[in-house]
Amino acid sequence: MKTTILWKLRQRFGITAPQVAVRPQMPWYMRWLGFALLAGLCAAAALWVFDAGLRFAGYDLRESSQERTELRRELEAARAELERLRVIANAADSKLSIERTAQQNLAQQVRAMEAENAKLREETAIFESMLSTDARNGNPLAIRRFKVEPLPSGEYRYRLLVLVSGVRRGEFRGQYELLVRLTREGRNVMMTLPEGTGSAASGFGLEFRHFQRVEGTFRVPPAARVDSVQVRIYETGSTQVRATETVQPS
Repeated sequence: MKTTILWKLRQRFGITAPQVAVRPQMPWYMRWLGFALLAGLCAAAALWVFDAGLRFAGYDLRESSQERTELRRELEAARAELERLRVIANAADSKLSIERTAQQNLAQQVRAMEAENAKLREETAIFESMLSTDARNGNPLAIRRFKVEPLPSGEYRYRLLVLVSGVRRGEFRGQYELLVRLTREGRNVMMTLPEGTGSAASGFGLEFRHFQRVEGTFRVPPAARVDSVQVRIYETGSTQVRATETVQPS
């Protein structure tokens, strides 16, 4: 029994006893730091291998990055130029629109002036012929181109020319009045303009040397129909009608 115990002690603590290794204990964060460094080294190595492979294949990351930067710069410059050209185009369109409007207005004014000149030439020729005719007939005062036309507003517009022949000297001063014959509710009605007149005492004034263009508007009662309009001209200081003309609305 004692022999067996001694033999076991010799095996545990003697020369033939198993070797014991003493290792220092490493903190956990040091191990994680080592793992992180190892992972970083592996990633750097992989990136270097990847970059080397790209360079070997003819593709350089730095050159590609520079090209992208240059392309981005050129794109920004192109956008800025496009915006500048857009502003210039908008300004040109606005200027063109203004010029087109001005040309249209000028063309309208020219047409109006041409029409007015043609009208004046026509009236001058008519005046000359009428003056000579009235002078031969001994009638120094005449009414020409008397017209009455309805307006969309419900009013009536009248126009006429009053002229004297070359026989008369000095200016003509006088008045004119309008006698409007109406049919209202089946009855004939007479309306005098200006209202409240009916003689040469008061009327629309006239004062001219050779001729005067007269125009104006008047309104009739609702549902009334204008049958005819007569204009009468008086000379100042006289109750005698010097000229008269009757027309129907056109």
